[in-house]
Amino acid sequence: MSPPRPATIRDVAALAGVSVGTASKALNGRGSLRAETVARVRQAAEQLDFRPNQAARSLHGDRTYTVGMITTDTIGRFSIPLLIGAEDILGAGQVSVLLCDARDDPIRERHHLRVLLSRRVDGIVVTGRRAGTRPPIGTDLPVPVVYAFISSTDPADCSVVPDEAAGIRLAADHLRSAGRARLVHVTGPEHHHSARVRAAALTDLATAPLFGEWSEAWGRRAAGLLLAQSLDFDGVVGGNDQIARGLAEAFREARRDIAVTGFDNWDVIAEASRPPLTSVDMDLAGLGRTAAGLLLAAIDGDPAPGLHRHPPRLVIRDSSVALER
Repeated sequence: MSPPRPATIRDVAALAGVSVGTASKALNGRGSLRAETVARVRQAAEQLDFRPNQAARSLHGDRTYTVGMITTDTIGRFSIPLLIGAEDILGAGQVSVLLCDARDDPIRERHHLRVLLSRRVDGIVVTGRRAGTRPPIGTDLPVPVVYAFISSTDPADCSVVPDEAAGIRLAADHLRSAGRARLVHVTGPEHHHSARVRAAALTDLATAPLFGEWSEAWGRRAAGLLLAQSLDFDGVVGGNDQIARGLAEAFREARRDIAVTGFDNWDVIAEASRPPLTSVDMDLAGLGRTAAGLLLAAIDGDPAPGLHRHPPRLVIRDSSVALER
């Protein structure tokens, strides 16, 4: 019989009912935590006979309490919400984030990596402007790395990604629960990772997905194509909010009672649509918090390699109910 597995900080956090980051701060005397929280964490550690990783503990005195974030998302559409979520966790532990924009330039990315390592950051978060996979940012790096929103092609790396397949199924299931039984799917370019993943998750639709562009103009054209074919449908699962807005407004102008959902919950699009869009929210801030917690745990000697899927949520608005005639 093999010996029992030693308890990890993740076990302590679960027993105490707190995040890994909070458990780490409580055990190492960092941050500003309530006394009862610290006591509960330490009691859980004692109950589990938790022994912190001594090599990691010895490094605490050399920590800089800085973390690097390297992104290719120039406009910040996805990386800024993720950064805000990550800072919720890192800031509580008095860890500062250094944001570096690589702009999809490998040379610039290598430069940022060298600079971050020269500043002795405690860890690095790597993210980007679209979901999908990418090669590892480096090999044998002296600090832990967590990939967020995008995933590393190396399964030994730690990656946190939105569960896009679950999200698009949330939208389709919602339409069905609203009485929309005949659904079609209109999405972006077929070569795009997110378009393929979302379309593949809707295998039970009667018609093949319509691939096109991530644009409102494509949504309008797709609505025209669907109406011209005289298809029997009463709901459309949009691949993103721009497409869904074009669809919803085209159906409204045609006075057709067709429910529509979007994806991304981009408020400037979803809330300004006519009607406002029901949309899948990938909870990027929550994903950032999860990634930061995993990074803190790795810094403390408790890495969690592999792919971690972050659950989305559905924000229901008027576009998925019957239109008034």
